[in-house]
Amino acid sequence: MDATTMMRRLAETIDAHDWEGLGGLLHDDFVCRMVHTGETFDREGWVRFNADYPGFHDLQLEDCVGDGDRAAGRSHVRGYVDGELKDFAVADFMTLCDGLVVELVEVWCDVDVAPPSGTRGPGESSAGA
Repeated sequence: MDATTMMRRLAETIDAHDWEGLGGLLHDDFVCRMVHTGETFDREGWVRFNADYPGFHDLQLEDCVGDGDRAAGRSHVRGYVDGELKDFAVADFMTLCDGLVVELVEVWCDVDVAPPSGTRGPGESSAGA
């Protein structure tokens, strides 16, 4: 199986809350790095992290590109925060080994956060700033 097919399968498995199936997609040497928090997980730790994550609702893979054993994807995730359903965006970068996910790098962000003040609008130049 190529990495784009695996990324789709991984997303479907997480969306289905199939935590046992999730472990079966991961290589024994699996490592996940979460760029936004600095956390690193091994195979068992990442499955447990996903299974125990409070408020997780669903995940939809919106875009995926890849070649051979490497793929990148963009997903929309929803989860409950303080009883309210919130939206998140996730970028994933995947590497396969022996047909299983051996490395995953994730970058998460809230989608309803306003840009920092002072952010330039489209077509505005930084000249003179």
